[in-house]
Amino acid sequence: MNAPPTINVSLIVRLVLLGLVAVIVQTTAISQISLLGVSADLTPLIVASVGLLAGSIPGAIMGFGMGLFVDTALVQTLGVSSLLLTLVGYGAGRLLEVRDPSNTLVAIAVGAAATAVSQIGFALIQFLLGVDAPVSFLLVREILFTIAVNTVLALPVYVLVRRVVASALPEDPRRRRARRASSVAGGLSPLSQPKAPRRRRRGLRAT
Repeated sequence: MNAPPTINVSLIVRLVLLGLVAVIVQTTAISQISLLGVSADLTPLIVASVGLLAGSIPGAIMGFGMGLFVDTALVQTLGVSSLLLTLVGYGAGRLLEVRDPSNTLVAIAVGAAATAVSQIGFALIQFLLGVDAPVSFLLVREILFTIAVNTVLALPVYVLVRRVVASALPEDPRRRRARRASSVAGGLSPLSQPKAPRRRRRGLRAT
């Protein structure tokens, strides 16, 4: 019988603290800094990074929790950010589970996509709900510039999140099997076998 799954308390505590600190820093400090006329939005980057590192379920839960905290802190339509960030975390986690990308540059593309989903989805939902958010060139410019700024910040944010949660992440069994297979293959490789010593030819003796 398989052992019942255990609850990773260390990972849960780290994700909760990371989410709380990230939302507080975002709402009190980052949102006050203007780059290219817009402010960076770290929440989709952090949620996507958690999904890429921990999987779809932790990513979705992280997205829901951070989105709910953001909506409450900014007194905006409750549930919109939760829905979008849940999709972001789940999508990034599925990429890990299906493709298992090992290149850290994937975090840049995922960060840009996560920001696009968050920004465009929020504007679209606000428009469908009838909230006073006029669709204009300025809104499109703000969305594009926010995606550009977040793309630059995606890799540093991913590295920071990885440093926070790396020691609490369980080892992926696929990578363990891959390392075992590579070590076995390396042992059986003809290139790794010691070569038999050559026999020296004896020269003919002169008579």
